[in-house]
Amino acid sequence: MGKTLTDRISSAARDSGAGRRLAAARAELAGRRVSLHWSNLFGVVALACVVVLFATGLLLMFWYVPSSRRVTYDGSYSPLVGQEASAAYVSILHTSFDIPGGLLVRQAHHWAALLLPAAILMQLAVTFFTGAFRRRRGSWLVLFGLLVVALAGGWSGYALPDDMLSGTGLRIFQGILLGIPVVGTWLSWLFFGGEFPGRIIENLYPVHIAVVPALLIGLLWLRARIASRQAPMRYPGEVGVPAYPNAAARAGGLFAIVTGLLVLVAATVTVAPVWLFGPSSPGDASAGSQPDWYTGFLDGALRLVPPGWEVVWLGRTWSLAILVPLAVVGVFLLAVAVYPFFEQWVRGPGRDDALLDRPRNEPTRTALGVAGIVFYGALWGAGSADLVATHFSIGLETVVHGFQALLVLGPIAAFFLTRRVCLALQKKDRGLLLHGYETGRIVRLPGGEYVEVHAPVPAEERAQLAGPRTVPSVVVHPDERGRVHPWDRLRARLSRAYLEDRLVPVTTGDPSALGRSDAA
Repeated sequence: MGKTLTDRISSAARDSGAGRRLAAARAELAGRRVSLHWSNLFGVVALACVVVLFATGLLLMFWYVPSSRRVTYDGSYSPLVGQEASAAYVSILHTSFDIPGGLLVRQAHHWAALLLPAAILMQLAVTFFTGAFRRRRGSWLVLFGLLVVALAGGWSGYALPDDMLSGTGLRIFQGILLGIPVVGTWLSWLFFGGEFPGRIIENLYPVHIAVVPALLIGLLWLRARIASRQAPMRYPGEVGVPAYPNAAARAGGLFAIVTGLLVLVAATVTVAPVWLFGPSSPGDASAGSQPDWYTGFLDGALRLVPPGWEVVWLGRTWSLAILVPLAVVGVFLLAVAVYPFFEQWVRGPGRDDALLDRPRNEPTRTALGVAGIVFYGALWGAGSADLVATHFSIGLETVVHGFQALLVLGPIAAFFLTRRVCLALQKKDRGLLLHGYETGRIVRLPGGEYVEVHAPVPAEERAQLAGPRTVPSVVVHPDERGRVHPWDRLRARLSRAYLEDRLVPVTTGDPSALGRSDAA
């Protein structure tokens, strides 16, 4: 029988260069086995948010008017009819009330912008606690850059409606700029294009619609390129599934679910009701104003500074109430960005395999991560100190003092507690590996003794329960003059401290191995 038209087209496509490249790509993906662990799915959530942001943002570009020009509102929302506002604010009201589906599009855009930083933060946390950055330190920097770009995009979009809430946030931002010595006034004038509010709408709009999307696309492409050049990392004992079609189908399903949920939430839950806040007014401030959740830690850092932190030096007033929070947050973000390189320096080259770590098997890294989360959480919670005080009828000073104590003491307590918990979990795994699972079945021995029967650990789980792998401490060698550089001595001490609380890997069935550590 002769071939059908479809068969001939398919055959021609296979014979063409594009068909051969596509077949090669499919074969390569089919040979790549990826982990099915739930922690690997946050990248799909982030990608779905980016797609929703781009699709809705493209529509909003046709309706939004990026202008600070003052006009009189005469639309469908009667409480504001006759009110003077910026053209940007009026266009937001027109989108929300006069364009069919406009409010749905705007709210879907906003909800996606709220979910994107959360998905990226979860990716960072998973990458950190599992040690996935060991082979992909460049990818870690790209992921961190994605978080910074997502925060910048969300903040710039937060200001574009020009309502009272965003106007209050911009006034706070201007105060921070003015508090920077020497260059603060110049920076404020440059950013706002003159006196507040100046041309802030016109200045932020190109950043939001051009700079941020271009950076997002570039960083996503770079991250995908790095991932394609290295084998996927998996947990010990895990086989994984082929990237195509198994993992691709799962990712596609999750992508559709996240997109559908974003649209559903946008259709049922109101967010950013700018018509209730009213238009921005430079001489007014919105009571109880709160930033979007992803910038709450910046607001909290400002609220936790004790009053009176100002000094006069070199003929200038230095506002430590602004400079100290900026420095603390900057150092914290820098520490997050460079941590993979710090760990490599402390531990030495080490292994470079494709196996992920269980967080309990790396107690120092896990403890540092939990301490960082507590530090971030204290700053984030302090951003709502006033709401905590009013909702729970607690004095505002008491709430602020509590968050100040949590910011200083919380990370220290979390660090040591987490290390102890990790060691306890390692010992629990060691006991399971040596003695097996409890079955609850009691038998009587010929001598009259009652014992519980234990079931051996399945072979596929033994690699997971084997505990931390041996990592040699950094050994410092003197130079040709017999001296040790202080920098090398510091590295050796940090290495010994870092590798504490690690059980010796099980090589025999000797129960006496329990409790011994590499540092002993």
